[in-house]
Amino acid sequence: MASTVSNTSKLEKPVSLIWGCELSDQNKTFVFKVSDEDKCEHQLALRTVCLGEKAKDEFHIVEIVPEEEGADAKPVPIATLKPSILPMATMVGLELTPPITFRLKAGSGPVFISGQHIALEEDYSWAEEEGEEEEEGEEEEVEEDPESPPKAVKRPAATKKGAQAKKKKMDKEEESSEEESPAKKGKGAGRGRKPAAKK
Repeated sequence: MASTVSNTSKLEKPVSLIWGCELSDQNKTFVFKVSDEDKCEHQLALRTVCLGEKAKDEFHIVEIVPEEEGADAKPVPIATLKPSILPMATMVGLELTPPITFRLKAGSGPVFISGQHIALEEDYSWAEEEGEEEEEGEEEEVEEDPESPPKAVKRPAATKKGAQAKKKKMDKEEESSEEESPAKKGKGAGRGRKPAAKK
């Protein structure tokens, strides 16, 4: 019998790459995006935002700009850094789906953003295994008339004679184990000794 796997339980094999970008006076924005032809699901897990060694002692504000500009879509600041106070911020649990636009709102930089680019590739090895199982299952099945009801499998019922024979066998085993056990023998009985004949 072949097992079925639903679409929600398909396996995905993650491929993780180190990713990074630089924001500065010359490049105030950076867009992280993937090609439309790529069918994988992508995520960007941010790890750190840090200032470069040449950063001036001023506030540097890094923000994420929403993809669609609108009344509700406002930029979200993710780090405010200053070399003398906080030169680096560690990001925990910030996983984003591309496209993502990073912008240096304030400061001259350089600001380095790093993280992990994770591509979830669909793993179809389960489909190949399932196909093999279906082929094996088809070979084992016997063709039946689709209109006829399925036949019940008959199992041999236990007969009284069989049950009695089994009981006798168990009784014999118990008796033989009692005879062999020295702890259950009488006090005067020993192996090979016969009781002395009375005169």
